[in-house]
Amino acid sequence: MPVIPIDDPADPRLADYRGLTDVALRRVLEPERGLYMAEGAKVIERALRAAHRPRSVLVSERWLDSVAPLVDEGTPVYLAPAALLEDVTGYQVHRGALASMERPVLPALADLARDARRIVVLEGIVDHTNVGAIFRSAAGIGADAVVVSPTCADPLYRRSVKVSMGTVFQVPWTRAESWPGALDELRGLGFTVAGLALTDDAVALDDFAARAGERVALVMGTEGDGLTRQALAHVDEAVVIPMHGGVDSLNVAAASAVAMWELRVR
Repeated sequence: MPVIPIDDPADPRLADYRGLTDVALRRVLEPERGLYMAEGAKVIERALRAAHRPRSVLVSERWLDSVAPLVDEGTPVYLAPAALLEDVTGYQVHRGALASMERPVLPALADLARDARRIVVLEGIVDHTNVGAIFRSAAGIGADAVVVSPTCADPLYRRSVKVSMGTVFQVPWTRAESWPGALDELRGLGFTVAGLALTDDAVALDDFAARAGERVALVMGTEGDGLTRQALAHVDEAVVIPMHGGVDSLNVAAASAVAMWELRVR
């Protein structure tokens, strides 16, 4: 592969990597330009294993031998001092390597759900750390797919990818085009739609799991207020994790892991 030394942070070939700390800007640019960032050799390797295509790689000298062999001959590898990586991106790139990756085309909801038995649905979760952690739990515990609402944070944002340890490439997912209509679509596809929520009529998670059907879609709400009233109006049942010690609920990422474990296919 061509290894191209770079010594100017203003080099136009580094446009994909510039100003990554501006979250609002990246949310707009990444989908429009069809790219996302993979950081670190392990995450880059998992992205390539999932057949995602790199546009280029930006790497420091220390990590060149670990990253360069992962990409094919047609992918430019930009070699730069660690200080230049920080200058270009706006933050310290701890793992010394970034890859600008082409975004895959997301599947239709019906195609995603065709062979699934357990689907996790995320409504309005805005913290990329939580999104990444939920994907990691989905991969580790065995959920078949994830659906994110139109207002949910981007699973392919750099922080989410990093926290998930690259499992966002492993777990099939898509973004719902209609909300909360996607919940009705899942029901029409044979899923029991359960919303994790603190409501008066919520049933205990273990009670629900004991009679859960063959196909379950578990809906998780935003960090502060949980599921919206609109979403709750489209679930079959509200479900709650029984708590102790005066605590009413867990962080959404922790709650999703507990619920996925309890609802796992035995």
